[in-house]
Amino acid sequence: MTSSAPPAPLPTDLPVLANSGRVGSDIDYEKFLDCVHCGLCTAACPTYLETGDENNSPRGRIYLMRSVVDGRLELTPRVEKHLDLCLDCRACETACPSGVQYGRLIEPFRAAQRRAEAAAGNPKNQDWFHRFILYGMFPYANRMRWSLLPAKWMQMLRLDRLLEATGLTRLLPERLRRMQRLLPTLVNGGPALPEFLPAIGPKRARVALFTGCVADAVFRHQHWATARVLQQNGCDVVVPRQQACCGAIHYHSGADAPALALARQNAQAFDAAQVDAVIVNVAGCGSMLKDYGHIAHELEPQNSALQATLSNCASKVRDVSEFLYSLGLIPPKGRIPLRAVYHDACHLVHAQKIREQPRELLAQIPGLEIVAIKEPDVCCGAAGSYNLTEPEMSDRLAARKIQNILEQSPQAIISGNVGCSMQLQAELRRAGREVWVAHPMELLDLSYRGLAPPQR
Repeated sequence: MTSSAPPAPLPTDLPVLANSGRVGSDIDYEKFLDCVHCGLCTAACPTYLETGDENNSPRGRIYLMRSVVDGRLELTPRVEKHLDLCLDCRACETACPSGVQYGRLIEPFRAAQRRAEAAAGNPKNQDWFHRFILYGMFPYANRMRWSLLPAKWMQMLRLDRLLEATGLTRLLPERLRRMQRLLPTLVNGGPALPEFLPAIGPKRARVALFTGCVADAVFRHQHWATARVLQQNGCDVVVPRQQACCGAIHYHSGADAPALALARQNAQAFDAAQVDAVIVNVAGCGSMLKDYGHIAHELEPQNSALQATLSNCASKVRDVSEFLYSLGLIPPKGRIPLRAVYHDACHLVHAQKIREQPRELLAQIPGLEIVAIKEPDVCCGAAGSYNLTEPEMSDRLAARKIQNILEQSPQAIISGNVGCSMQLQAELRRAGREVWVAHPMELLDLSYRGLAPPQR
């Protein structure tokens, strides 16, 4: 049983990182007051489930942030650790009966933390990893593709497994070692998608496809599958060349200025495309794109023109499952005789409130059986770059998720988020299990084309 009392304040006799009385003071204070400390969020919070620490629960973190804003608590390293340990999975929003907008608290608070650290001469997001990897490589699909070429050859020659078996990977810096372990099997994603793909059959909609950065570099085959499924459902598909990374990598790590610049670029690219909807097949990217209006309000509260522009862009964003369900899926005919688990990506089920639509689409594939698992809403530990910055908690959650999945002996795991896909594949390798991890659109695409899934 959880207590309804707020967590006790943490000790303040630690080095102060910033003027904690001001960090977060630009957040709408009423959003803090929405939390009534009922504790219903605790059972949904992955870090609370793992630690049992009230300060690692949503209401505990809200209490900490509010105490910092009020000047009752200093922003010490210990306080920061509790806040940084949050996955921003937003499961608490699904569980909360009071409608607390937790994402609109933790995200701007983190951005304020980073600004305060920079002002104090201790910017955490300017180390080599952030500058050269998170900000310098991940947001650029072409840079990612070039950097992954050696890894692709090593996988083909199985040298990666040799390096792991001999322990040579331990010579890498910890975060690069984590990146190597999390890297999925790299497949030939095919050429770049053309700027226009025509509808098959009567035209029902004109849509733009968001391709992103890491998704296009590592999972381009899923973009092709998505485009083909949209075509089969009567959609003209436009792929604007001017689009860029969604900005989540930057915004969730406190780099708000480049995140806003990317948002502007995407809003311009998709507005120019003149489409009925902007289709996203990555849960994390979709959540970020849908939040553009909120982010503009948080970062430039006086710029009403920018808020209107980004809000208009956000209003057109649809997850591909959400869009096809609303459009009305043309049923595929090909049998896919698989026993599969559908994994709820946090930023799809919690941030975007999309739960049943993917399941309804998959249910129309002949022969496909979807089995339920325990704790379907608990995060797998990927959470964007969280599995690189908080490895210990990430691994605990990955092991928890895979254990629940493998109890059902599936032949496939279906996930609508590339981060989850990489996390699940890595944990399956660590468990010594071979299970196909696929996107919902890959299954639909195979069914439309009458093709069989890959053999395991």
